[in-house]
Amino acid sequence: MRFRAPIIAVLACLWTLPALAHPHVWVKAAAEVIYAADGRVTGVKHRWSFDEAYSSFATQGLGKNGKPPTREDLAELAKLNTESLVEFDYFTVMRVDGRKQLFGAPRDYRLDYENGTLVLTFTLPLTAPAKASRALGLEVYDPTWFVSFTFVETDAVKARDGCSVTVTRPKPPETMQTQSLSESFFSSLSPNSDFGLQFANRAVIACP
Repeated sequence: MRFRAPIIAVLACLWTLPALAHPHVWVKAAAEVIYAADGRVTGVKHRWSFDEAYSSFATQGLGKNGKPPTREDLAELAKLNTESLVEFDYFTVMRVDGRKQLFGAPRDYRLDYENGTLVLTFTLPLTAPAKASRALGLEVYDPTWFVSFTFVETDAVKARDGCSVTVTRPKPPETMQTQSLSESFFSSLSPNSDFGLQFANRAVIACP
């Protein structure tokens, strides 16, 4: 099952409505680039906060005695969501000096329930450390726009001391004429589609 798997039951209900807007899930994202002692890039740590509707559905029955679910209660969901991200390359593209980097299996993943919102945190290690002699680029987006990512307003992307970070967020969907596209159009998109690229959140990091 893909990352979308826990969301399928939500869609089963929504598909009965006359019209269904895209996307289906919204995420506020923050990232931290991880460096080795010698300055090489070794990975990125993500923090994704899901919208309240998905958070409410995904946590049904997980709390105990009327209390919100704990990290332990959410451990299986965290494992499913994080490990299923591989099909979509973790919705993450990192380029070092223009070269696309490869990620290993995610680690240190967990889900927390904070003020009615699910927050997924995980680390993506590079398969090999990379030296950024010019610049590092980071993109976060869903190629099929099933999930809408938006960088948080403050400290969206962190880097090591002395580096400059320039963040670019996508334009609002209502300005991009997507309303006329049908649900079947989005359902036909593959993980290799470039449709969602127009909704990518981007960061360029330059270090001395």
